Amino acid sequence: MRRGELYRVYKGSKNDPKDYRIFLIVSRQTLINTKFSTVICAPVYSNYDETIQTQVEVGIDQGLKHDSAVCCDDLMGLPKSMLTDYIGALSDAKMDEVNSALRIALDV
Repeated sequence: MRRGELYRVYKGSKNDPKDYRIFLIVSRQTLINTKFSTVICAPVYSNYDETIQTQVEVGIDQGLKHDSAVCCDDLMGLPKSMLTDYIGALSDAKMDEVNSALRIALDV
């Protein structure tokens, strides 16, 4: 399990109407490598607004079925045990975009 990987999570949130959602791991790698059971993830939504700086466009090149966006304003902690259905990983350049979006979302 690595930072920048995408996973399909079934019923990741009780409030989510979808049966599954794709999540991007954004926790630092040192945390992921520990026995800590939870990692921070950003959801991927198919509905997005390309003018919002905290959304990073992803799509087929990243292993998805269609164009979508990582939403850095909606971070959540997920148990590592839920991250079993690997989809793909973002390139270093795409992760740079995610890092910028996270800085904006967290105002740091």
